[in-house]
Formats: sequence, C-alpha cells, structure tokens
Amino acid sequence: MSEYGDDQGGNGGARHGGDGRSTHGEQWRIRFDAEVTFGNGGGLQTRGFLLDVPDPEIGDGDLAELFVRHLGLLMVDKVHVSGREAVREPHKGSRGVAGTAAGPGRSARGTGGRRVVDLSHSIRHGMTTYPGLPGPEIGDHLSREASRAVYAPGTEFAIGRISMVSNTGTYIDSPFHRFGGGHDLAALPIDTFTDLDGVVVRVQDTGSRAVGREALLPYDLSGRAVLIHTGWDRHWGTDRYGHGHPYLTADAVDLLVGQGAALVGIDSLNIDDTDDGTRPVHTGLLAAGIPVVEHLRGLEQLPPQGFRFHAAPPAVEGMGTFPVRAYAVLDDPCGADRAQVPSRES
Repeated sequence: MSEYGDDQGGNGGARHGGDGRSTHGEQWRIRFDAEVTFGNGGGLQTRGFLLDVPDPEIGDGDLAELFVRHLGLLMVDKVHVSGREAVREPHKGSRGVAGTAAGPGRSARGTGGRRVVDLSHSIRHGMTTYPGLPGPEIGDHLSREASRAVYAPGTEFAIGRISMVSNTGTYIDSPFHRFGGGHDLAALPIDTFTDLDGVVVRVQDTGSRAVGREALLPYDLSGRAVLIHTGWDRHWGTDRYGHGHPYLTADAVDLLVGQGAALVGIDSLNIDDTDDGTRPVHTGLLAAGIPVVEHLRGLEQLPPQGFRFHAAPPAVEGMGTFPVRAYAVLDDPCGADRAQVPSRES
C-alpha cells in the first residue's frame, strides 16, 4: 500500500468531543467512503462503511489500515479514504480494534489426524545456498568398511563428517548473528522456535520484490511464526535463485515488532534486500529478539493459519546461525494415517 489517503498520521493521544469532554475511553465508529486498488489489478469501492475505531480523530492512514485488517484484504496497493463522519456508539466487533476481536494467535486444533509438512531444503555435498559461500563437504569419518576392523564380525557402522558454513540450507538466525551481545543458539529457550502458532502471508507473483507492511495488515501477528510465501523457492538450485529475490521492507519490520511476532520466515534468498548493506530487516527483527528463518520451501502446502511451526537448531554456544529441519504440523481430519507430505526433493 503505497498510500492510505491524504492523512498519513495517527492519533495524538487523548481527544476531545465538541462538548469539550475527553473522548478517551468512549466507543466511536467512523462512517466513511473508501477506494481500494490492488497490486495484482482491480479495485474496490465502498460507500458509508462503518468501522469501530479507538479514537474519533484517528488519521486517515491508520483508519485505512484498520479497514484493510478488518476485511482481511490481500495484496492491497492503495486506499483512499473520504467523506468520513464520527459516530458515537458501541463497538460492533471490528477486527483490529482492541477489545472487539477474537484473540490473536489462535489456531484450530481438531480431533482428527495430524499431517506434517516438511519446509526445509535437503543439504547435499557441494550445494550452493547463498552465492559466494562455500558448499558443504560431506564424507566419512569412519566408513562402514573401516568399521569392520573395530567391531565384531557382521557388525558395522558409519560415522559421517560434514564441514560447512552455518548459513547452509534452511537455517535460523538468532540475535547473535547480528549483535555480539545478543543471544546465541544455545541461549535461546527452545520454545522460541518450536510449537509456534503459524500464519502464512501470501505475496507470490505480485510484480514487486518488496513486501511492505500492507501485506501484513490483514493478519494477527502477535505471538505467531509469520511465514512469508513469495514462491521464490521454485528457483532453488538455479542461478536465478541468487538474484532479484523478494524481501521485507523496514516498515514491515516495524509492524512485526510492534505486534510482537514470535518468529519470521521467508522462502527466499534473504529476508533483506541484499543491495542494502545496512540489512534493516535483520537488524530490526534480531534487535527485538525475533528469530529469522530463511530459505524455506513448500509454503504453498500450508493453509493461511491453523498449524504449528517448528524450526529448532542444535544448542551451539558461540554461534548465531545454523541449519534447521523446519516443518509444520496441521490437523488432517481426512486421514489420521497420512503422516507426511512427500518432499519435492526426495
């Protein structure tokens, strides 16, 4: 959403009604007209729309954000608000207004079977994760043949050895990755990146690399693993993957931090624009203690919400990044015996 109307500002604290009494703590609704254009084409017009608001003098920009969140509109480019009128009456239950919405972070957990969806890329000898970083070297520390001299006849084992940079495959970034004084992998509690209520934000094929706050507005983000589905994983293993990837913007980070997201993941090369050396997304999220998972895959297999997300790394002291086996667990009432979606890489 490149604009929200003529007034981009928010409210400025306690307001007063025409009779001089403070309106703070009272319930108000705004009746207004709105014209919406979408990033993937088309538009929407409303006349006399009524929306619960926390303050009758809310700015047009904030009012437009509430409107988008309330309707759950996706891929919004612009919203223009006009003809507004404040109405003093009880809230009717608009999403996005404190005290009127269902609590965030809830997911349906039925009594049927469960399904596990693998969201990680396989790690292979010599593979490229990020252009310029060396691929993993996988081999034997003790081969099966050599082990026969160690164990009893008919008994053999293989002990493997891997040498790799920590940014290999699908991996998680802890605050230590960006900040010397931040928590490393061992210092983060395991519930930081396991059994999280998940939400998928779909932004594939929008024609824009930048994913801004407008893409996140329809969703409850508080306490959730927010997974950005760009569809870029289709280029994995090709030269195309390393160039022109989708990324989050700084204003999206402000919303994620402000709403208290638990973790943010993306199926792209980097959650930042790699042409920006300041890395504002890593900086903002990791400064707030929000881990980042990059190089996810298979997000098209997930519903928008109603699943649990897991991405646990080993507890390595002094390291800020490490590969994870990221996966989602969701209810599958159609088949308790179907345990896992087959991997596209198997």
